[in-house]
Amino acid sequence: MEKAKQTEIPKQRRIVLVPCPYQGHITPMLQLATFLHTVAGFSITIAHTRFNSPNASNFPHFQFVYLDDGIAAQEAIPTDLIAVLLELNVNCRDSFEAEMCKLMAAEAEDSSEVIAGVIHDEIMFFCEEIASDLKLRSFILRTTSAATSLARMALVRLNDDGMDPIPKLHPLRFKDLPISLTADFTKYSRLMKKTYNMETPTTAKAIIWNTMEWLEDSIMAKIRNKSTVPIFPIGPLHRIISAQTSVLKEDFNCLSWLDEQADNVVIYVAMGSIASLNEKAFGEMAWGLANSQQPFLWVVQPGAIHGSEWIEALPKGFREAIGGRGYIVKWAPQKQVLAHRAVGGFWSHCGWNSSMESLSEGVPMLCSPCFGDQKVNARYLSYVWRVGIQLENGLEREEIEKGIRRLMVGEESKEMRERAKNFKEKIEAYVLKVEDQGYSHTYLTELVSLLCSS
Repeated sequence: MEKAKQTEIPKQRRIVLVPCPYQGHITPMLQLATFLHTVAGFSITIAHTRFNSPNASNFPHFQFVYLDDGIAAQEAIPTDLIAVLLELNVNCRDSFEAEMCKLMAAEAEDSSEVIAGVIHDEIMFFCEEIASDLKLRSFILRTTSAATSLARMALVRLNDDGMDPIPKLHPLRFKDLPISLTADFTKYSRLMKKTYNMETPTTAKAIIWNTMEWLEDSIMAKIRNKSTVPIFPIGPLHRIISAQTSVLKEDFNCLSWLDEQADNVVIYVAMGSIASLNEKAFGEMAWGLANSQQPFLWVVQPGAIHGSEWIEALPKGFREAIGGRGYIVKWAPQKQVLAHRAVGGFWSHCGWNSSMESLSEGVPMLCSPCFGDQKVNARYLSYVWRVGIQLENGLEREEIEKGIRRLMVGEESKEMRERAKNFKEKIEAYVLKVEDQGYSHTYLTELVSLLCSS
């Protein structure tokens, strides 16, 4: 008599995720991890540097392993970011490989689980090579806009061809290109070539993108035409899944202050987690805010002002000038702030997470990009999508005052607010589609299916 076949029990699938250790990169990676765990059922391992690591207690269902990064705590706001990112890709290699070997050994002992792949931030490119050597699949998460990626690749190619780095990238001007004029272009080029696999073909199985295809459709089409692997634009991740991702302590008291303000009158000011200012620029910001006569909520991160621990450098007479019209915090719960009825504008560095969060809440923006992708985003927000105003001449109090008034009051403000509201409605319709269909929205379905395949 033929022996009955045993039913094979499906193995639990584990994903290893490797963020770049800065807030703008950590946030979307942890949001993706939360989605993969809570909605798609994957086990999650976060391989993170010891530097700037998120609070593991916020993610009790995740396993955290730590990479030796060689970064000192005082480098939280780096003076040479490109150099730090290149160093990370050298310093973290050995410990990442060791941690992956431990996970693979545990998998060999426990037949109920299998490592389905490694998802790494585009900047942490060393992961792709190690995953390939270990016969594991890798997937890239891009945390910037598609427009930024296109501009970066064009810059590097033109430089290699011996041409001036002014590509035909309408609507970008020279000043909008995603590199500082003072940066070492050799180091920048090295980082970008690795990030975008410009020297050797990628071994990654797919590219996951925290953007919306309808928002960047023509750019995404150009990138798809050149890509050798599938691309999944699954953003905005912050609206698809909720997760506590901040590595800095958020001051929720500011929400009570916002409750006391009228609708759409407050300008929220936040320049990101690694921007730094000299005392003169800080003073110009302060007087621009004071002279605008608008209520404001201002995030000033400790250590962000050169020579100050926090806000000691506020100019004399500033506090008296604003009275109770301003509120300053070290860090804010940004998504809740932008969703608050009192907030009518966002003065921002225009990082990609901040840009999408503002678009999602229909809040127009005053754009002060500092470096990198922020300059590309600011141009698109102000010139293409027309939901923002860019401060073109740096931080000068008169221009700041004028920009805030244009953003917050008058006919131009009303028109911007209407366009921003249209973006909010489009994003809400997209998110409702995802929620109604579970994760069966096309790109999310395809991504999960690929991660579940052998």
